[in-house]
Amino acid sequence: MTFSAFRILKEGLTGNTGWKPHWRDPAPKQDYDAIIIGGGGHGLSTAYYLAKNHGLTNIAVLEKGYIGSGNIGRNTTIVRANYFLPGNSEFYSHSLKLWEGLESELNYNVMHSQRGLINLFHSDGQRDAFVRRGNSMINQGDDAILLDRDGVRQHLPYLDFDNTRFPIFGGLLHPRGGTARHDAVAWGYARGADQRGVDLIQNCEVTGIDIVDGKVTGVQTTRGAIKAKKVAIIVAGRSGQVAAMAGMRLPIESHVLQAFVTEGLKPIINHVVSFGMGHFYMSQSDKGGLVFGGDIDFYASYASRGNLPMVEHVMEAGMTLMPMIGKARVLRSWGGIMDMTPDGSPIIDKTGIDGLFIDCGWNYGGFKAVPASGWCMAHLMATGQSHDVAKGFRLDRFLTGRGLMDEEGTGSQHNLH
Repeated sequence: MTFSAFRILKEGLTGNTGWKPHWRDPAPKQDYDAIIIGGGGHGLSTAYYLAKNHGLTNIAVLEKGYIGSGNIGRNTTIVRANYFLPGNSEFYSHSLKLWEGLESELNYNVMHSQRGLINLFHSDGQRDAFVRRGNSMINQGDDAILLDRDGVRQHLPYLDFDNTRFPIFGGLLHPRGGTARHDAVAWGYARGADQRGVDLIQNCEVTGIDIVDGKVTGVQTTRGAIKAKKVAIIVAGRSGQVAAMAGMRLPIESHVLQAFVTEGLKPIINHVVSFGMGHFYMSQSDKGGLVFGGDIDFYASYASRGNLPMVEHVMEAGMTLMPMIGKARVLRSWGGIMDMTPDGSPIIDKTGIDGLFIDCGWNYGGFKAVPASGWCMAHLMATGQSHDVAKGFRLDRFLTGRGLMDEEGTGSQHNLH
């Protein structure tokens, strides 16, 4: 089924009775060429690009819940390519290019809105750091505009520019940055993968990984054993638990990150705004709600509930940056489980077990990386070689100490990333 203005008009006039399910609900087969554990954004995009770019269609995506029930549906929807370090910069640049053609590629409206992203700075030192970052972005081929105080005021007149602790000195504008509809991204990739023959198997939890003589042979699930010569672990905050089934201990910690949304309001915020001194970020959804978040909860957890001290911290940061937010009612909050690495950068690599691959450690950057993560993971699984833009995301960098990418310069403590 394809989408068009004519089809939407026709269905609207006929009671929307002609729509069909967007993907099949198949029973698992006994044997696949490849199995992808995890039906989130990264897993679905990997399956899609394996089929589209490499012609591999005998693939199963195994999801213990329903498609898109994890972090892909639990985030603040920000898309950007304003990274600084080599290794990260070219990867997220590639991802943004894929975002810009994604709706046409999938024939699906993922509501990608390049409304622009502004990172604020509040000191001379921060200004210097953002000048360097902006120059790095431009050298990479992306866009960056340094704004002084008046330049920020033209875009964001409602901020508290004269806050005593955190006066606004200026900002770095990334015009191609913006947002997308998180669950629509999952649905679009799921639909595209299904159309190319990929089996999307829901309510199928992996309970074990079968390994014989150092080679992966398949997985055990709540719906029976399934054989495969290649298995990819792409389960975000559950990566450590699933990898343990294969006898691996990953260099990650899992933390909860909370996000919030207010009641629907008239359009007031045209950009994504990031408050550097308070680690607070906000945008306005198409439905009018203000979507915002801050730091992780700073303790390791597999629970997605979050705690009240971090709620207070986020609200304080919001009020400090834009006092007008105090008039908005918060409708709901949610939490996603973040897989945090010691250097704050991800892992896309083969493991020491033949045929077993790992894609994890996305920290705060998982949603914006969905297209490029799938593209590069598919390339790795199909060819056995890392894609050029993902060569820095090696697993063994944490063993050797070579090639670490500490994007924020906060050291080796997981929860600081």
